Amino acid sequence: MTRQCELTGKLPLSGNNRSHAENKTRRKFRPNLCNVTLISDALGQSYRLKVSAQALKTVEHRGGLDAFLAKARVEELSDRCVKLKRDVAKARKAAAEQSA
Repeated sequence: MTRQCELTGKLPLSGNNRSHAENKTRRKFRPNLCNVTLISDALGQSYRLKVSAQALKTVEHRGGLDAFLAKARVEELSDRCVKLKRDVAKARKAAAEQSA
C-alpha cells in the first residue's frame, strides 16, 4: 500500500541530500501520515483513515469530516473517500428534504 494521504492525495517526493562538500545523495520526503478515526455527523459513524497532519488540521478548520468532503475535489480523494463523499451528500440531501 502506498504512503498516500486518503484525503489530500499527498505522495512521497524525491530530492537530494546535500552535504557540506556538496555531495548529492538521493532521498525521499515522505508525508507525515497519521492513522486517525474521524466521525461523520451526517452518517453517524466513525471511519479510520490514513491522513497527513496537514489534512487533519484542514479537517478541523473546515468543521469536520463532512464539511471537508463537501469541498474536496474527487481527483484528490481515495476511492474509499469518494464513496464516503457520495454517502454524506445523500444523507444531507435526505435530511434537508425531511426537515422541509
